[in-house]
Amino acid sequence: MSTTAAPDRTVPVLTRSFAQEEQRARARAAARGRAVNVAARCLVPVALIAVWQLSASLGWVSTTALPSPVTILSAYGELWRTGDLQDALPISLQRAGAGLLIGGLAGLVLGIVAGLSTVAERLYDAPLQMVRTIPFIALVPLFIVWFGIGEESKAALIVGATVFPVYLNTYHGIRGIDRRLLELGRSFELSRPQVVRLVVLPLAMPQILVGIRYAAGVALLALVAAEQINTSSGIGYILNTGNQNQRTDIVIAGILVYAVLGIVVDVAMRWIERALLPWRNTHGG
Repeated sequence: MSTTAAPDRTVPVLTRSFAQEEQRARARAAARGRAVNVAARCLVPVALIAVWQLSASLGWVSTTALPSPVTILSAYGELWRTGDLQDALPISLQRAGAGLLIGGLAGLVLGIVAGLSTVAERLYDAPLQMVRTIPFIALVPLFIVWFGIGEESKAALIVGATVFPVYLNTYHGIRGIDRRLLELGRSFELSRPQVVRLVVLPLAMPQILVGIRYAAGVALLALVAAEQINTSSGIGYILNTGNQNQRTDIVIAGILVYAVLGIVVDVAMRWIERALLPWRNTHGG
């Protein structure tokens, strides 16, 4: 009478255990890497703030010309108690966001059309390249004449500054696509709209997002200039009021708000890039 040996279930269990342990080890290593990355990024700013505070405390720099970080924190507390900061932030963000939206959409449409059509490129690429070389700050007096000193001139300045980064990156992103991929789409008998939607836009999307990311930073630069045009609200108004009252701490506090907004916008754009392009496996340094 023969007996059948029972199957050994130990090996699969041990394999799963080793795989789970390896996965947990990778997760811990990734968490440590993120913590080291954050610490490294914060090290230099924290060191600069410490040197700044030490220099002010020891009298190495004039606190009238460059107030200490503690004084600037006190200025933030003052702006918060009076409600000026809470009122100014939404207004400035609305100005920058509206200008970026209009300018970004215009640049995107112009870039797609010029990238797909040689006729459109011949019609307006050269004039746009000429206008692009003009600093947008130089257009402030002209925009005041055209649009007045109200919100229209501020919006026009931000729109004019954000059109060109999106247009240029969209145009070059489309023109940089391998021609053989477009021919492959036609070989599958795809219509022109389908080729644009399924081939052109996905391949050009990384370059388009670079343009939008750059335009978001430019929108904040244009916002600084726009809010100097007879403004009665926003971060620029806080800066002008502090300058008139010779409050250097208020002025620096407002400038640092612009800087923080720039960092937040850049981080948000990085997250958007990762969300829209999960298939990209790029070099991380």
